[in-house]
Amino acid sequence: MSSQEHPLGISFEFFPPGTDAGREKLIHVRDELAARNPRFFSVTYGAGGSTQARTREIVRKVSQSGITTAPHLSCIGSEKAQLRDLLAQYREEGVDSLVALRGDMPSGMASIGELRYANELVEFIRHETGDHFDIAVAAYPESHPQAPNLDRDVENFARKMNAGANMAITQYFFTADAYFNFVDKARALGVEQPIIPGIMPITNYTKLARFSDACGAEIPRWIRKQLESYGDDSEAIAAFGTDVVSRLCQRLLDGGAPGLHFYTLNQAAPVLKIVDNLTD
Repeated sequence: MSSQEHPLGISFEFFPPGTDAGREKLIHVRDELAARNPRFFSVTYGAGGSTQARTREIVRKVSQSGITTAPHLSCIGSEKAQLRDLLAQYREEGVDSLVALRGDMPSGMASIGELRYANELVEFIRHETGDHFDIAVAAYPESHPQAPNLDRDVENFARKMNAGANMAITQYFFTADAYFNFVDKARALGVEQPIIPGIMPITNYTKLARFSDACGAEIPRWIRKQLESYGDDSEAIAAFGTDVVSRLCQRLLDGGAPGLHFYTLNQAAPVLKIVDNLTD
């Protein structure tokens, strides 16, 4: 870790905005978060690579901050030739980190592509580019929604790590024990790479519930009930969310988590409130 890097090992994720106003706002968010000296930024793209061009544009803009920027890369719906070209373009542009994902099949897409799983994508990247890229993959402490059980999911996770991944970033969660249990199971299978908790700030209960239902992230009942009790009181929701997520983050760090990766939803303030509550 460089002397300039944030001592807690934080990192931040953005998504490519669809409007000029959104892109302009993101530059300000980037600058606010870059001032905290994160390890890296990551940039998502949609199902089947549906925002791939916008992702490349945002990667270029975000990386101008001087912070390592890792674009998401998924294999569902992509052919090897397409992925090979994209890897070459990223290398030419100075990108040296990626988040390698299986990805979701968008409705109406006829072909899954030549690579079906994230471990195959990691193997392909390593075959094509050697050790040029630092590769992160996804982890699911509460199990991937399509996995038959957690043990099978951890086996699949270990396969991705053994394919050549440098680290993992988890789906967000609100129960620290789920993370620690997942890490213990992964370590028992020989996984030694860092497994970084993914953190979702709570700012809007309706959106959070919709996201969580879609991705299988469990919102504990006591949190749901408390959020429901606030109704449309956005200030109360934000204050409660900041407290809950700050305490979760502190417990993760105290328990040995190697950093925190924040899903920013292209907003700086909710994340910074949490970061400022944490101690080394």
